[in-house]
Amino acid sequence: MERLAAGGAAPEKALRGEGAAGGQCGAGAGEGVGDGGQSAETQAAATQRTVLYLSHGAGPMPLLGDPSHRDMVANLERIAAAIDRPAAILLISAHWEEAHARVQTGAAPPLLYDYFGFPPAAYRVQYSPPGHPELAHLVLRALESEGVRASGDDERGFDHGMFVPLKIMYPAGDIPVVQLSLLASLSAQEHVRLGEALRSVPFDRLLVVGSGFSSHNIGAYRALPPAEARARNGKFQRWLHDTVSDDAIGEDRRRHALVQWEDAPEARFCHAREEHLLPLHVCYGVAGGAAPPAVGHENFCAGMRTRPWAGMGLHF
Repeated sequence: MERLAAGGAAPEKALRGEGAAGGQCGAGAGEGVGDGGQSAETQAAATQRTVLYLSHGAGPMPLLGDPSHRDMVANLERIAAAIDRPAAILLISAHWEEAHARVQTGAAPPLLYDYFGFPPAAYRVQYSPPGHPELAHLVLRALESEGVRASGDDERGFDHGMFVPLKIMYPAGDIPVVQLSLLASLSAQEHVRLGEALRSVPFDRLLVVGSGFSSHNIGAYRALPPAEARARNGKFQRWLHDTVSDDAIGEDRRRHALVQWEDAPEARFCHAREEHLLPLHVCYGVAGGAAPPAVGHENFCAGMRTRPWAGMGLHF
């Protein structure tokens, strides 16, 4: 299996792994949405997909040339170059919560400038990838077949958890995107289960993106001396790294640890509210196995850390 390079170096290899049907899960060729009389499970097992949990930065600042986001921008560009081009993207953003799972079904969703207090240029950002109603309905069917209550939303636009990182990664805006909401319960277990239900989506060359932060409590960081804030943040980051990346941890233990994430060192210091962490739980549910080490840089103040998963139901 090939992995993205860790640390600040450019990723050297695409994310790949062996799927349940013995094929490659990760980047691949050809789209397979519904084929002959195959069951959804059979089709899903033969699909190839990549799963990423990544940072979307501080509001629109990565798109406005902010110096503190340059490393993040370069890192996202490297990741996009290292993985094969997806046929479509399913994105779970920290900035959409609903009472039950909602799936964006519109063919051409507008942008939502869901931030305030930024320079005028932040409200002139343009990015207009198409939606993908067919993929959206495959997602709905997969969720419903697994007992997850879900419904479509043909009016929901793209929030900045989507358009900030994807405009950097795929600036042409020619890859269809579908957003899936978080659950307002903010239950870690329900979000892992949400990801697990997505494993049966029969769509080839799908990129699943969880867009959030591995650490998101800026007010608490600023209230402390920098050295103390870094030390406390570091404890949670080390726990998160070990939990998602350690091959020696069995999946029962890994799943339990992520569901009980509040027991981790400095968990609530790093996440007073967990909406920016939960996209990771969805990604883990889809992947079903350990992640390679974190890719690229980390900016402490914004909690920027990117984690790749290759395929679904894999053990690395």
